[in-house]
Amino acid sequence: MTDLLRQEIAATADLIVVKVGTRVLTAPDGTLNRERIAQFAEEMSRLLDSGRKMVLVSSGAVGAGMDRLKLKQRPTDLARLQAVAAVGQARLIEAYDQTLAVHGRHGAQVLLTAEDLDHRVRYLNIRNTLVSLLEFGVLPIINENDTVAVDELMTTFGDNDRLAARVTNLLRAPLLVILSDVAGLYDRSPDDPQAQVIPVVHKFDDQLMSFVRDKKTGLSKGGMASKLEAARLVTTAGENVIIASGRDPQAITKIVAGETIGTLFLPQGKTVSPRKRWIGFSVEPRGRITVDAGAKRAVEESGRSLLAIGVVGVEGDFEKGDVVRVCGPEGNEVARGLTNYSAAEVARIRGIQSDKISDILGHCPYVELIHRDNLTLSRAAK
Repeated sequence: MTDLLRQEIAATADLIVVKVGTRVLTAPDGTLNRERIAQFAEEMSRLLDSGRKMVLVSSGAVGAGMDRLKLKQRPTDLARLQAVAAVGQARLIEAYDQTLAVHGRHGAQVLLTAEDLDHRVRYLNIRNTLVSLLEFGVLPIINENDTVAVDELMTTFGDNDRLAARVTNLLRAPLLVILSDVAGLYDRSPDDPQAQVIPVVHKFDDQLMSFVRDKKTGLSKGGMASKLEAARLVTTAGENVIIASGRDPQAITKIVAGETIGTLFLPQGKTVSPRKRWIGFSVEPRGRITVDAGAKRAVEESGRSLLAIGVVGVEGDFEKGDVVRVCGPEGNEVARGLTNYSAAEVARIRGIQSDKISDILGHCPYVELIHRDNLTLSRAAK
C-alpha cells in the first residue's frame, strides 16, 4: 500500500542515508550473513542506477571478524573486541565490494570517530570526501572506527544509529532509513500480541518516549531508544526518518516507492543551516549552562542571544569556542551553542548585567555569552 506523504518524501529524497544493524547482517550464531549482504548490494545498485545517491552506515564488523577468526562467542573485553572488529572491517568491506562489483558498482570504506566530527575543519573535509565519492558513483560505506574509539577517551559515537544521524545531518540528506530487526516503533511492547507499528510520528513527546521506557524504572531500554534519539537528531534538523525491518529483502525498494512500511518520523521544524547543524547535532558538548525562565524564553521563543544576566549555573571545564548545552530551570536542554567565554569566566559573570563584565573580568570582548547566530535550538529535546 502506498501513501501520498511517503511518495512525496521518497520522490524528493535524491540522497538517502541507510543504516543497517548488526542483527540484520549476521546469522543467529553472530557470524556475517553474506547472502543478506548480496541482497543489499543488488537492491542498492538498482537504486543507484535510477539516479539516486546513497550512503550506507553499516554495522557487522565484529560479526565479520568472528567469522574470519572462527570464533564461536563474541569477546567481552575491550582490547579483544576491538581486535576482532579490526579484522572484521576488512572482511566486511570486502564482502560489500565483491557483491557490488557484480552489479558494476564499487564501495569505499570510511571509518570515523566522534572527534572527527567535533573538529570543524575535519568535519568539512569528511563532507567533501563523501560528496566526491558520491559524484564518482561510489557507495560510501561508513562505520565507527572501533579500533581507536573507546569510552575512556570520549571519542565514541555510542552506537551506529547516532553515527547515521550525524552523517545525515553532515550531508543534509532528506531521508535517513534505519533498518533493524524490528518492523518499526510499536505502540506497546512488541511481545504483546496486540502491539501495532505506529505508521507516522508527528512530534516527540512523553507519550512517544514511554514506548521505550521500562514501566518500573522509567529508564529507556533496548535498541529502539537509540533509534529514537537518532530520529530526534535528524528530524530536529528538518529531515525525515524511517525505521523499518531489515529482514525484508525489498525494504529499501518499498520505501523509495512510497509504500507504508515501518515508522515514518516527520521533521520537527524548519531545515537548519549547515553551520547550525554542526553546532547542534555533530559536536559533543563540553559543558552545561543553566539559565533562568526569562533567558529560556528569550532564547527559545524570541530567537535572542544568551546574556550573562540570565545564567544561574555552569558545569564542565570548557573554553571559549567550545559547544555547550543551554538548559532551562527544570534541567531540560533548550539549545546548544558556541560559548564566547570559558567555564571559569562564566562562573564569575553569571547573573550580572553585560555592561559590568569588564569590571569583573578586566575586559569585555563580547556582550553576548552565546550569540544567536551560534545557537541551535533543541526543539525536541527532553
